Amino acid sequence: MHVVRIARLTAALAFAALMAACAHPIGIGPLETPVRNEAGLSARKAAYVMTDADRAREVVTPGGGGDKISYFPYRDLEKSIRDALRAVYSDVFVVSAANDAKAINELGASIVYTPSIVTTSSSPSIFTWPPTEFGIELNCSVADAAGQPLAPLKVQAKGTAEFAEFKSDFGLAGRRAASQLSEQLKQAVLARPDLR
Repeated sequence: MHVVRIARLTAALAFAALMAACAHPIGIGPLETPVRNEAGLSARKAAYVMTDADRAREVVTPGGGGDKISYFPYRDLEKSIRDALRAVYSDVFVVSAANDAKAINELGASIVYTPSIVTTSSSPSIFTWPPTEFGIELNCSVADAAGQPLAPLKVQAKGTAEFAEFKSDFGLAGRRAASQLSEQLKQAVLARPDLR
């Protein structure tokens, strides 16, 4: 009888550990991105670097109630990055490497952005797991078509959401941060004459 109790206790602890280790999947794609005004675009063409491995990179960060959340920052934020650049340049392309001179030249891109993304999330709630706060830091190394480095860009964004707002959009705080990130990236590029 004692052995059965120990076995049950061990199974219960293992199940609890497994449940604690599980992360709730969310999406953090932007709710909106900058409007593309054809009349005000730079005549230059730009490229950004994004690989399939980037898109497949999953991240786990804290949620509420001691739980964790999981998401794919590069895959979900690619639209934020692409649309921010499309709001500045006449054309925008994706390439798999910053040193792929052949592809960059064939596309006619004169500037290449290589993004690096760091995310944070949290929630003070002890009862619900969706994050109420979400942060994104985007660092872009920038180079010309010949691969010569230009000054890098750094953009930070934050999104918040209250429990009453979640409904079925559990990544709302992240999606708000993604929208802010897209607009701030656009503004950061526009503020740099050497990038326009």
